[in-house]
Amino acid sequence: MSGVLRVVATPIGNLEDLSFRALRVLKEAQTILAEDTRRTRRLCAHYDVATPLRRFDAHASDAQVAELVEELAAGASLALVTDAGTPLVSDPGARLVSAAVAADVRVEPIPGPSAPLAALCASGLRVGAFRFVGFLPRSGGKRAEALAALVAAPEATVFFEAPHRVPATLGELAALAPDRPAAVARELTKLYEEVARGTLGELAERFAAPAKGEITVVVEGAPEIDEVVDEEAALRQARVLLGEGQRTKAVARQLADAHGLSVRDAYQLVLRVAGER
Repeated sequence: MSGVLRVVATPIGNLEDLSFRALRVLKEAQTILAEDTRRTRRLCAHYDVATPLRRFDAHASDAQVAELVEELAAGASLALVTDAGTPLVSDPGARLVSAAVAADVRVEPIPGPSAPLAALCASGLRVGAFRFVGFLPRSGGKRAEALAALVAAPEATVFFEAPHRVPATLGELAALAPDRPAAVARELTKLYEEVARGTLGELAERFAAPAKGEITVVVEGAPEIDEVVDEEAALRQARVLLGEGQRTKAVARQLADAHGLSVRDAYQLVLRVAGER
């Protein structure tokens, strides 16, 4: 008889956030698969969990995944955890879950703490629909595309960021949509928890120096535009921005955000203004 792989959410900071069900599952499992056994061992010690730990991280080989699936297929009961929060949210557990599903092994979610959801709840933003994008690309064209897509998205966007990259990321987003509401959630559920709210421009100024701790950022979706676009106003803004020496693509993104235009239509307006010069 096939066993079961239980995907267990663990605290993102405050150890009291571990659910009763998660605690029972961790105690009853034959093995706990942990991204970092040292961190998980502290959680287990706090709750007197004596279940053996085995490391399963991004460096796990295909052979290791296959071995675990064989154990599950033979009837093993395994619990998968990440360093903090819900597994598969920017962590390597997806490989094992996919392989288990392909082998007809039962996969059971044990829900609980999640930094993206906690940040959304505390952001105070319009978040009827949202998307989670993990960590943004660090550089190059993919990063530029990701930032442009982020400010153009109608849904709120949630992402993680390394503390030392927060100033640059907020600065780049502020250049695209300075008046867009956003929130920076730092050290959620921990002693120095902070949720900073404001526009991207305001937050870029506030976090001009590297932040500390675990960072989750929420950016409100692009505003819905019900009224007819004021093309003349968009053209006037394009003339001003181009006159300042800004590049056409950067100007187009700002027009799209400010006037509810598609990036394509905004770019066409910019080209019209450029042709006047």
